[in-house]
Amino acid sequence: MPSILVDLSDRRLYLLEGGRVVRSYPVAIGQILTQTPTGTYHIINKVPYPYSRPGGRLTPYGTMWMGLSRRGYGIHGTNNPASIGKRVSKGCIRMYNRDVEELAGRVPIGTTVVIRE
Repeated sequence: MPSILVDLSDRRLYLLEGGRVVRSYPVAIGQILTQTPTGTYHIINKVPYPYSRPGGRLTPYGTMWMGLSRRGYGIHGTNNPASIGKRVSKGCIRMYNRDVEELAGRVPIGTTVVIRE
């Protein structure tokens, strides 16, 4: 089974298979006051979002949400691609929409997610 490592200091998410890095993605992480929590979690759900809601409003989660076993936190896309690589979220891990869609297609529910400094 694949696993995910999020390195906050690098602001990168790594997809591992057999303990080997097979993909690396840039991410945005939590602001100083709403830091991304470190620890070991699991993906508990995956919810695709249309890029915009009725009325044309963009979703804050981009095109995909993958919820973590820590309530209220997840890995998701963004409607603001310029935020990737920065400390801007309320603790979630943001990815480019194309990257989070690719990742969601490669990892099943139950995938381990390790977040470290």
